[in-house]
Amino acid sequence: FYIEITFMKTKNKSLVALEEFKNKNYGKRGTKKRDELEAGYDLFKLGALIHDTRIELGMTQEELAIKVGTTKSYISKIENNWW
Repeated sequence: FYIEITFMKTKNKSLVALEEFKNKNYGKRGTKKRDELEAGYDLFKLGALIHDTRIELGMTQEELAIKVGTTKSYISKIENNWW
């Protein structure tokens, strides 16, 4: 899954594109540090998706936990990216 983001042109020369920032600070794709960053972001997106879907369905964390066979605490950890 890959998203390319294009920013509006600006006169502020200190701004850089997100991809350029990640390359400079975390290395290029395929390096350990960059892979860890991307994996963390994927986990964040998963938690946000679970949270948003649960809310759309009108479910509490407790109800979702019972439905999938886990604990409310674990659902909270996933949604808040604490794992």
